[in-house]
Amino acid sequence: MTQYRRFGTMFSSLALALAMAAPAPSFAGASDTGTFDIYIRGIRAAVLKFNGAERNGRYAAAGKLESAGVVGLLFKVEYDAASKGSVRGSTYVPSRYSEVANTGKRVSESVMEYKSGVPQVKTYKPAREVKEGDVKPSTQKGTIDPMTAIYAALRDVPKDQICALNVKMFDGARRSQITFSNPVAKEDGFVCDAEYRRLKGFTAAEMAERSKFPFNVHYEQLESGDYRVTKISMATLYGSAVMNRR
Repeated sequence: MTQYRRFGTMFSSLALALAMAAPAPSFAGASDTGTFDIYIRGIRAAVLKFNGAERNGRYAAAGKLESAGVVGLLFKVEYDAASKGSVRGSTYVPSRYSEVANTGKRVSESVMEYKSGVPQVKTYKPAREVKEGDVKPSTQKGTIDPMTAIYAALRDVPKDQICALNVKMFDGARRSQITFSNPVAKEDGFVCDAEYRRLKGFTAAEMAERSKFPFNVHYEQLESGDYRVTKISMATLYGSAVMNRR
């Protein structure tokens, strides 16, 4: 049972490191959709679904992460999120982000809006106790929200954008970073090194426990010539984890 409780805790880390997902974006355009099965220590633990679209310099993305398999029978965990904003090339500037999370014990809601690239927390329920070392939203200009980050990471890309992700992320309380680098050609595509890094707003215990989470991202070439993320593998605090695209 302790093992499964750890899985429940792991979903919170996945939600931050890999973001979330939900209903379809509000406009049509070049779109990306995907469903990933998440395995922890070989046990199917969760499903991540996302979709996103871009049109006329605007983007919208959404998705859902929820527990599944044996873990889902013991812990009902859901994270839903949606974001939208402007895009130029591979640079995303959010205008609004919303999130609803249900850990089975606690339901929370967060809404951020952006002004000149600066996030403004409009909703954070239940109210979070202010602590020394907390990150002020006014200092987070240029960051993107978790849903935008996952869309940017999982969308189909041309060859020159493989393993080129480097974004700072702010979820309303914590600042972190996701980077992809060092593409290595394989028979069916590429594999790149990647890292999720906690930066600010985490407790001293969380930072002491671990601040860097390396992982690998696998791309395969599509008939269109673009490349698609098909697998993500990582070592977590609770054992090896793999995300396989259906």
